[in-house]
Amino acid sequence: MTRVKICGITNLEDAQRAAELGADALGFIFAPSPRQVSPQRAKEIIDLLPPFLTKVGVFVNEELNTVARTMSYCGLDVVQLHGEETPDYCHKLGERWRVIKGFRVKGRDSLLPLPDYEVSAYLLDTYVKGIAGGTGKTFNWE
Repeated sequence: MTRVKICGITNLEDAQRAAELGADALGFIFAPSPRQVSPQRAKEIIDLLPPFLTKVGVFVNEELNTVARTMSYCGLDVVQLHGEETPDYCHKLGERWRVIKGFRVKGRDSLLPLPDYEVSAYLLDTYVKGIAGGTGKTFNWE
């Protein structure tokens, strides 16, 4: 089964439209990005969304306590991590939320750490210098 997540939600109109068109999940980026949203704004949007839509918080190298506070405050369901978060860091968040761990892929060696992470899902993103994720570029899938 294919599930669709629309990431980078910054306003209610886009969130509602994505939900109407059948998105399964919406991503709210809290890390520095052109699509970054404040926890307050994300909560305003999330509070008006349908109940069965999965809400994902996207973070990069954020303090564990800040992630936990933001997740709780906003009513998020899943945490997506795109930095150098350790397996232990992911495990601690995984005690309360489902965790998606992003990995920036340069080559095969980029996949070696995956077995160290006990998370709900892996997200493989193309390595682009200076960009933590969401590059829109493909890498060699072989």
